[in-house]
Amino acid sequence: MGLAPLPGELLTGSFTSATAEAFGVSRKRQRQPDVVIPSRGVRIPLESSAGAAANLRAYTALDETSVLTHHSGGRIWELGLPPWLQEDWRIHVAREREGSRPRRQNVVGHRMTFKPGEVVMHDGVRVTSPARTWLDLANLLTVDELIAVGDSVVASHGTDFPRPKEPLATMHDLHRMIAAHPGMRGMKTARLAIDEIRVGADSPQETKMRLALARTGLGEPALNHVIRNGWGQPAVWPDAAYIQHRLALQYDGSHHSDARQVRLDNKRRTVTERLGWTEVRVFKEDLEGDKPFVLELVKAALQSRHRAGDVQNRSRGRGHARTDT
Repeated sequence: MGLAPLPGELLTGSFTSATAEAFGVSRKRQRQPDVVIPSRGVRIPLESSAGAAANLRAYTALDETSVLTHHSGGRIWELGLPPWLQEDWRIHVAREREGSRPRRQNVVGHRMTFKPGEVVMHDGVRVTSPARTWLDLANLLTVDELIAVGDSVVASHGTDFPRPKEPLATMHDLHRMIAAHPGMRGMKTARLAIDEIRVGADSPQETKMRLALARTGLGEPALNHVIRNGWGQPAVWPDAAYIQHRLALQYDGSHHSDARQVRLDNKRRTVTERLGWTEVRVFKEDLEGDKPFVLELVKAALQSRHRAGDVQNRSRGRGHARTDT
């Protein structure tokens, strides 16, 4: 005889044992192989294909004061967490200072103080706001890692982009968060990081590329630049650009090896060059090391454009000379 199916309402993510009982699911049924028990009172159905928020929902449904924080909050907001933190699947749960510290399996418990607006409900879970999540991560991350997370918080694109994007929080929100918690751990890291956060980077690798270039004589490339065609319509959206030199930087991650994506990337390059720009494709390995190869790629592209410009100028000069003769 097979297992009785779980109610559909319980297949949308994690749930508490009390919720299961309310739907008529016995304790014995909750302990069957198709249900994972990651922590006391928390259940996750194996059939669930839910995202982070749904799978962490039960941790804040256990009581009315528990809040998801740190990189658990970062997962909810889909922030640009570094790989080593993405691999840490412990759940960070906090209660207010006057409450007890959460203690359960696979949970890192905290007692924290939250100001108004720093705890919100999102996709059914109680979680720290994006700006507060960023600040809490300052005690765990390096400056550059925190810059990447900050970039993901403030990332936005206007209506000229194929997929316009609203920021999770603004630079003003991050500055205000720092001002509200002057004595918090990690504050030195937060203050160093915020000066180098920029709007327009969509991934930690794009942030890494920007920082590598900005900290050299090449200078900082622009983000959110749109290359337009002869009719003034948006045509290409480089990840970063040296506008004066008409140099477009495109970071291509692992998914760019897909056959369809390769065709799209080749079309993008053709359009870019037809509009008088040079495209520089940057890959993960180009960003590694103390002197990443992306620096050489950009230097070579800039030199090539300068040589081409000199040739054009000499050609124009000879043309003028013949006309004057």
